[in-house]
Amino acid sequence: MPSFFAPTRRFSLASPLLLLGLFTINLIPTADAQIGVCYGMMGNNLPPANEVIDLYKANSIKRMRLYDPNQAALNALRNSGIEPILGVPNSDLQSLATNSDNARQWVQRNVLNFWPSVKIKYIAVGNEVSPVGGSSWLAQYVLPATQNIYQAIRAKNLHDQIKVSTAIDMTLIGNSFPPSKGSFRNDVRAYLDPFIGYLVYAGAPLLVNVYPYFSHVGNPRDISLPYALFTSPGVMVQDGPNGYQNLFDAMLDSVHAALDNTGIGWVNVVVSESGWPSGGGAATSYDNARIYLDNLIRHVGKGTPRRPWATETYIFAMFDENQKSPELEKHFGVFYPNKQKKYPFGFGGERNGEIVNGDFNATISLKSDM
Repeated sequence: MPSFFAPTRRFSLASPLLLLGLFTINLIPTADAQIGVCYGMMGNNLPPANEVIDLYKANSIKRMRLYDPNQAALNALRNSGIEPILGVPNSDLQSLATNSDNARQWVQRNVLNFWPSVKIKYIAVGNEVSPVGGSSWLAQYVLPATQNIYQAIRAKNLHDQIKVSTAIDMTLIGNSFPPSKGSFRNDVRAYLDPFIGYLVYAGAPLLVNVYPYFSHVGNPRDISLPYALFTSPGVMVQDGPNGYQNLFDAMLDSVHAALDNTGIGWVNVVVSESGWPSGGGAATSYDNARIYLDNLIRHVGKGTPRRPWATETYIFAMFDENQKSPELEKHFGVFYPNKQKKYPFGFGGERNGEIVNGDFNATISLKSDM
């Protein structure tokens, strides 16, 4: 990812847009714990799109994340009742940012040609772009591309039904402990603050990829496995009135706090990816992945201590994808490529309930920060 700061175009839909945004009140979302699953396609042995959509339906998975406007997948989604997040690939950002006609054509080709038989819920303009690191040159295009897509959606009066945002990862968080002191890195604020202003104006959520797995393996001494798997026996972090018994809530609330602490306005968060690999690296096993995913599905309907209502969450990923690297990236699937379920649990929001425990000899660290 990213290396040195790339200047970001400020709120160019015009400063009035940003000013409007600062005074727009977003209502708290209604409780909706529906789980989605990300449909990645980086495998040479995956089923055709129509069979994949049938698999979603057969398993009552009502939401999907698509990383690009794959036409076979969009056609298969017609009248399926599945609501997708539709991704704009990073490779398209520059052309959509610098030419509003390109954005209008993109929306016509990939949204309007399928609406309303495909109930697109969000458009994710770019994935994990950061103004620091390997993708830093792309950062300047994220907001103008998002604005151009938004304006094309708004021109068709669909902006209340289809929300336009981007997906970030946790590397943009500078401080995450305690969660209430969450803040974005200083070197990404010039990139993020105008984008947050746009989100407030548009009433759109920020999409965030949240992986307790990577936090645990990056610091196993201080972040215990039970804390990462939702199996800690009690509160591990007391943060004022809020007690944290699992790392997912602590990470997510650090993002909520970082947004709130900008003072720009209230923004909802959708967890656009979360998962645990079943092999290929440290702390990977079938049981760890099963326990994490089962508990995640049970848990998200309760929300977090800071925002105690359902968290819309997308599991990564539908299939093991054999063309990804490094090795552990091949093992995030909840289904095998032959369409067999990897794990015994289902995906419906009605499964909120008791947390599944595992047997651990791991010492539980009292300093379970990130």
